[in-house]
Amino acid sequence: MRETFIDTTSTILAEKPRTALVLADISAASFAPAARRHPDRVLNVGIREQLMIGVAGGLALTGLRPIVHSYATFLVDRAYEQIKLDLDHQGVGAVLVSVGASYDGASMGRTHMSPQDVALLDTLDGWTVHVPGHAGEVAGPLHAAVGGDGAVYLRLSTQTNDRARPGDGSLTVVRPGGPGAPLVIAVGPVLDEVLAAVAGLDVAVAYTNRPRPFDTAGLRALTGTEVVLVEPYLAGTSSRLVDAALADRPHRLLSLGVGRDDLHRYGSAADHARWHGLDAAGLRRSISAFLAPA
Repeated sequence: MRETFIDTTSTILAEKPRTALVLADISAASFAPAARRHPDRVLNVGIREQLMIGVAGGLALTGLRPIVHSYATFLVDRAYEQIKLDLDHQGVGAVLVSVGASYDGASMGRTHMSPQDVALLDTLDGWTVHVPGHAGEVAGPLHAAVGGDGAVYLRLSTQTNDRARPGDGSLTVVRPGGPGAPLVIAVGPVLDEVLAAVAGLDVAVAYTNRPRPFDTAGLRALTGTEVVLVEPYLAGTSSRLVDAALADRPHRLLSLGVGRDDLHRYGSAADHARWHGLDAAGLRRSISAFLAPA
C-alpha cells in the first residue's frame, strides 16, 4: 500500500499543479525524486508533525490541495489539535495519508501504534475515511480525494487481504447467508481473517473500505437483528453509527477491534492481531459466543 501511495502521489504531483505534499521526514527518501522535480510543492518540515499540519492548512487557504503523510500516530494522534484548529476550524480540507495503522510498527513500541486514529477524527465534522484492504484499493480513493476539497483520511497498512475489492465504499456482500442470517461487517484488511473465522457458520459477510461516511442505507438493507462489526482499529469506533442506523429496530451488536488496554508488548503485527482477538481463531471464538443460543 505504501509503495502504491508513493508512486500514485508522485504521478499526481506531476499531473496536477494544484497539489502539494507535506512530510515530516517519514518517507522523505522515497519522495526525493518528486522533491527534485517540484521543490516548491514537496515540503519536508523535519520532525515537526504539528507544523506539518499547520503548513498544510496554510497551503489549503491559498487554494492548493495538500497531501500530508506520516505514521498514523504522528499524523493524527500527535497533531490532533492542529487538525482541529488549522484544518477543521479554518474550514479547509487536506488529504491525510498514514502508514503504520494500529500496530504495524509494534516492533518500535507504543510510540508507533495508533488504534485510536479514526475515533479521534470522529470528534470532528465531515471527514471521509478510507481503510483499504489491499494495495489495489489505494490509488482510486487517492485520485478522488485530491480532486475535491474536503477532509480525507487514507489509512494504509501492511495488513492485506488476498485480493483487491475496489468500489465506492458501499457495503458489499462477499459471502451471503441464509434468510435472516446475522451480518458480519469487515472493514478493510480484516476481511480475509473474518472469512476464515466464519467458515461453516450461517452468517452473511459484507465488506467496506470506506467506513466514513458509513453506509447506513446499505446496513439497513442487509441486516436482520444481529450484527457483528469487525474493525482494524479501536473496538467500537463505528458502533454508534450502526446503533443509530438501526435505532428503530430491535438488534444486537458485537463490536470487535483493537482493545483499549495498553499491552506493554512489542512483537509483530500478527502477534498483536492474535492478542487482540483479531486473528481468525480469536474472531471465531468471539463470533461463535455471540451467536450461541442463550
